[in-house]
Amino acid sequence: MNRIVCLLILLITATSCNYFDKKKVYPEDLLEEELQTFNWNEVDTYPTFMGCDAMTTKEDNKICFQNTLITNVNQFLRAQNLVVANDVKDTIILKIIIDKTGLLNVESIKVQPETIQEIPEIDSLLRQSLKGVPKIYPAIKRNQPVTTAFELPVIVKIN
Repeated sequence: MNRIVCLLILLITATSCNYFDKKKVYPEDLLEEELQTFNWNEVDTYPTFMGCDAMTTKEDNKICFQNTLITNVNQFLRAQNLVVANDVKDTIILKIIIDKTGLLNVESIKVQPETIQEIPEIDSLLRQSLKGVPKIYPAIKRNQPVTTAFELPVIVKIN
């Protein structure tokens, strides 16, 4: 009986050594796991202008931001007094990127060929119209400024 107790104690001692081993956790592994857990397609706060910061909801903030951009573009285009031979009615899609410093860049502009035929300089006019926007505060994700991309529809209607 004494032998069985000694054998049992020896067995428990030999197998329990692994219990005291510490698993080393690497910061890279923690970061990788954390990056997997949140949605990269959503931000906590959209990019904003000073006048939009009073908005209470995220969606209102987004609408204010887009309306400010569209108003800027429309005012600039109206000031150009564009003359066309045929009526122009087009929804131009501006693909814009706001980087983490708040800098706005136009990635692409999707315009109908008929609009380009009537207003050949439309691309440069649209790019120029966005240079006059007020200071942009970048989007925020987990208290960090992040780069975001938007598609901004601009309706052009000239009779």
